[in-house]
Amino acid sequence: MTFPEFDPVLIHLGPLPIRWYALAYVAGIVLGWIYAARILKTERVWAPGKPPLTGPQLDDLILWITLGIILGGRFGYALFYSPSLFGQIFTGDSLGERLELLQLWTGGMSFHGGMLGCTLAVLIYAWRTKANALSIGDMALAAAPIGLFFGRLANFVNGELWGRTTDVPWAIRFCNDRIRETYQNVLYGACPAGDLPRHPSQLYEAGLEGVLLFIVLGLAIWKWKLLAKPGYVTGLFLVGYGASRALLENVRQPDAGMEHFPLGLTMGMMLSIPMILVGAWLIYRAWKRPPVAAA
Repeated sequence: MTFPEFDPVLIHLGPLPIRWYALAYVAGIVLGWIYAARILKTERVWAPGKPPLTGPQLDDLILWITLGIILGGRFGYALFYSPSLFGQIFTGDSLGERLELLQLWTGGMSFHGGMLGCTLAVLIYAWRTKANALSIGDMALAAAPIGLFFGRLANFVNGELWGRTTDVPWAIRFCNDRIRETYQNVLYGACPAGDLPRHPSQLYEAGLEGVLLFIVLGLAIWKWKLLAKPGYVTGLFLVGYGASRALLENVRQPDAGMEHFPLGLTMGMMLSIPMILVGAWLIYRAWKRPPVAAA
């Protein structure tokens, strides 16, 4: 199956291109905001406790989380996958090269970096408002799979983060005229993925990290009432995402220059293992403690 001729740009507003990737971030944040607001307003799912924030406080938190996603995602990408971006600040031949770290439109965002950025944003906001950071995290991470779903679909539309070569019937050749044109100046018309059939790993991730994880966390909130045990939903998210990502790294093509880590590990696996361990500890901690009652 040949990769469809998707245009990564939805529309041009004058000189400004509106990209599907940017719209995926907007959709994830806005829909996540709406879902988190619904959770916040449904007091019965917090019983015998109460919601950690008011509606206006949630609106403020969304700004903090958005900054955490963007800054954490970009700086995390540079730290984990492309450290040369930091070096270019001092060694770049032009102002554009020196500021490439800040050029989000050139691509390169890390989920694990965005997760760290969001964690820092939640901790700071909880400290400023004297709210329970774990309860805020539970609410925010219940909505996170929405953004992950749209983000992975955008990765697919962009023809990036493809999988390893395979002969499964649904394999896709991530090479078409649009991709060749995009890369012709740097790769002389070649497609980075080559012309071999590969796993559509972006769609696998959209299904596991997006749809399935959203359903599990939804059950934890609406059926099992686990918001009464702060940290439980956060732990489920960390274990669920970490396990899904580590599993799918087996069919996802490793980043260039990172194909030969010991024991067959990938950078994604190594970054996911701490998530699984921290998540398991949070689940155990929450399970052992009684539900938090309203003050």
